[in-house]
Amino acid sequence: MENDTMVLTRKIQLFIDSEDQDFVKDARDQLYNWQWICFRAANMIMSHHFVQERVKDFFYLTEEIKLKLADEKKEDNGILKSSRQNTTYRLLSNHFKGQIPTNILSNLNNTLISYFNKEKDAYWKGEKSLRNYKKNIPLPFGAEVISKLSRTADNRNFTFRLFQIPFRTYLGKDRSDKKIMLDRIIGGTLKLRASQIQLDKGKIFLLAAVQIDKEKHSLDPTIIAEASLSIEHPVTVKIGRHEHTIGNREEFLHRRLAIQAAVNRVKKAVPFNGGGHGRKRKMKSLEDYRHMEKRYVEQKLHVYSRMLIDFCVKHHAATLLLINQQQKEEIAKEDHYLLQNWSYYSLKDKISYKAEKAGIQVIVE
Repeated sequence: MENDTMVLTRKIQLFIDSEDQDFVKDARDQLYNWQWICFRAANMIMSHHFVQERVKDFFYLTEEIKLKLADEKKEDNGILKSSRQNTTYRLLSNHFKGQIPTNILSNLNNTLISYFNKEKDAYWKGEKSLRNYKKNIPLPFGAEVISKLSRTADNRNFTFRLFQIPFRTYLGKDRSDKKIMLDRIIGGTLKLRASQIQLDKGKIFLLAAVQIDKEKHSLDPTIIAEASLSIEHPVTVKIGRHEHTIGNREEFLHRRLAIQAAVNRVKKAVPFNGGGHGRKRKMKSLEDYRHMEKRYVEQKLHVYSRMLIDFCVKHHAATLLLINQQQKEEIAKEDHYLLQNWSYYSLKDKISYKAEKAGIQVIVE
């Protein structure tokens, strides 16, 4: 039976909600310490499960040893003291108990084992390498540890406690659905799932995962939309006799190339910028232009993907076929111009997300 719900994630900036600067510093240091532990723990989890999965390849073990990756209490030839999933949790508990909330370790363990089980066949075929986690890994936690979620006195933001640390959101000029989403969580009409705390360049973000119902549309399984992504026309879609192009080369690239030209001009002027705060001050104008290009591209790709899915819904197409997409991505890897200026991967991801929300199946050819 097809699942009628999906999980989406919203990124919300957070501040530690306290006027005591010493408390804020201690709380921030604690979060970074937990992140360091998660970094170490994540790589330990993946390494141990990889070894467990391939222990039968250790040909130098004696023939008398019978191997079965199962709990010795439940299986005759089991070589584990507990279930496979519990082995790495006990490992982490032995190493880091008392240094980090066990809720974080438990969610980290469950998430990474899920990734490993989905990808392990690709590991053996040589199609993927084992995941390697970096020091900026987010901190996963269960929704049950968030408490006292409520609106602030000015009614603009929200406060809550997480592992006894008080947080306050910063929504700014929220043009998305974040405020509505948090209100619905408080009201109980929206369910918060296991989420994450991300530390990025001194800032703190909540990656809030929520479970939502998919949109209900009258789609016909016999109708297939064929879409082609290219640099001439970002999206060309055909459904039966109906053909539609979304965007064009001049519209998408003109503004992007203009921003890139501005970046190059600003880059040449960087040595002559005023200092005062070191490299960060000198590079500020350059970073502003780089963020401008990123925001422009993201906005355009959101518009293109939204128009494509709306067109499919309008014509009741239940399946969306991306034609020759894998071949185009391989060509783009060899062409520096395409790789730099045409965001195949990001557009494909946005199409897949919006299609899932609308109940449309995406097939990449």
